[in-house]
Amino acid sequence: CSARWGKKNSLVIDARLGLALQGGGLSLPRDGTIAVFGPPADAGLAALPADRLQIIEGMKPLHDQWAAHGFDCVVEPRADYAAAIVVLPRAKADARALIAQAVALSGGVIVIDGQKTDGVDSILKDMRKRCEIFGPISKSHGKLFWCVSASADAFADWSAGPKLTEGGFWTAPGVFSADAVDPASALLAAALPEKLGRQVGDLGAGWGFLSAHVLTRPDVEAVHLVESQHIALECARRNVTDPRAQFHWADATTWSPPQKLDSIVMNPPFHRGRVAEPALGQAFMRQAAANLTAQGTLWMVANRHLPYESTLQHYFARVSEIGGDTRFKLFQATRPLRKPNRQA
Repeated sequence: CSARWGKKNSLVIDARLGLALQGGGLSLPRDGTIAVFGPPADAGLAALPADRLQIIEGMKPLHDQWAAHGFDCVVEPRADYAAAIVVLPRAKADARALIAQAVALSGGVIVIDGQKTDGVDSILKDMRKRCEIFGPISKSHGKLFWCVSASADAFADWSAGPKLTEGGFWTAPGVFSADAVDPASALLAAALPEKLGRQVGDLGAGWGFLSAHVLTRPDVEAVHLVESQHIALECARRNVTDPRAQFHWADATTWSPPQKLDSIVMNPPFHRGRVAEPALGQAFMRQAAANLTAQGTLWMVANRHLPYESTLQHYFARVSEIGGDTRFKLFQATRPLRKPNRQA
């Protein structure tokens, strides 16, 4: 049950930030580190001093991208930033938690940027009740605004981290299926056979629901939980305490196991932000085939409308739909092809 990872495909933060700094009234401190929480993958941040930035990014592919571009990139922020910039994520609880964290860790200006589709107007309205707001700068269906020396106490109720739900599992804001077990994953878990082999992978493991079910099999020697969202993997560590569990903060579309796997279970993502992107799920299937033994098996659930059959037939010699319901379909794919089938 992977987090549906991805960022907004937009350069508009650069335009709004430039307008704010060039006559719009925004002034950043001349010294000290500036934290940037979750900038879009394609943001240039040209208006900011690159040598003073620290990118806060918990998604492995984006984290590695920023680091490859030479930026100081961390998963967890530190204290005492001179200023902070928060790019709003889609989930409201996640956005509020980032803002509360930024306010608590910075004694200076806090800049908020977001698209209307990501709820920036609602956040702006709520923040005006808690502190003095400057701006906003409106452009390209989004807004940028800021506050100075806001009180951390004023945003204490927005703070959030991993928590134990009523269902008995740990989740956090922004993690996929944070409020309840995902029904697609539950459907797959119920269909898994008793025998899965000794080495099993869970690609896009999320907070660990499928892996916990796999580990009820005594014959399993290791389950590799592969998850690109750092906070989701931290939740999985709390939910899956079996010593046979091995945790990998990695992009499931490029990760390779220490040895080939007997089985892989997965509920692959098919969105980047709000945009449906079946190619992401297809990349999961490609990597699953590459990570299995010659006789290995993939067990997968997908939304019924997604055209995944041809992709599975491209990478596996034998593909069967083994069940499902009106919303989801279950697949068993065996014998990965080392030379993919061109006709599929």
